[in-house]
Amino acid sequence: MNSLLIDTSNRPMSIALMANDQVLAEHTVESNKDHSSQLMPGIKDLFEQSKLNKEELDAVVVAKGPGSYTGVRIGVTTAKTLAYALKTKLYGVSSLQALAATLDETEAQDRLLVPVFDARREAVYTGVYQYVDGELRTILEDQYISIKDLLDWLNEQHHSYLFVGTDAEKLAEQLNGDIQVNLPRAAVMYSLITKPENIHTFVPNYIKMSEAERNWLNQQNQN
Repeated sequence: MNSLLIDTSNRPMSIALMANDQVLAEHTVESNKDHSSQLMPGIKDLFEQSKLNKEELDAVVVAKGPGSYTGVRIGVTTAKTLAYALKTKLYGVSSLQALAATLDETEAQDRLLVPVFDARREAVYTGVYQYVDGELRTILEDQYISIKDLLDWLNEQHHSYLFVGTDAEKLAEQLNGDIQVNLPRAAVMYSLITKPENIHTFVPNYIKMSEAERNWLNQQNQN
């Protein structure tokens, strides 16, 4: 299966082209540039590097959130558009699980993997994952949670854990734990796909509404 994989859920952008589990071309960059201006040129470059024709694509895999509202929206919209236009399957993967999967089972060392995205106001988007028999399983579902509540939950598990991601480094003083500063890597999402999504009904998993959405709802309630 030839797959295009897209992760624009946060500031880093990672894209890859794969033939089954073999990486044909991959590009990951951490930049202040808008993903909307980088994504399609980056995808074009991947096809040129891999010598793959877009008509040979069988699937599009996208990080569906949580993360940056704009970043997630750009990734999912692009993935849906390409999957529809090229008549391919569409798969969505948790952005947090994808970040956790940048560590393999050996690197994880049986620890709980805790990828975090800064949600501001002393809160994060996170989920907790662990390798069991070679499979990265969900221990705590993706959610918006205060750092205090997250640390309380982790301490109750009486199990070693590892925070993952560049935001974990930024929040190091508050998290007060071991950190692995990994960037997302689109290619790892291939191992996480399950069943295809319905292209027409598939939506991002924002978890928490953006400030713009909250303001809009407040205005509607006041009218």
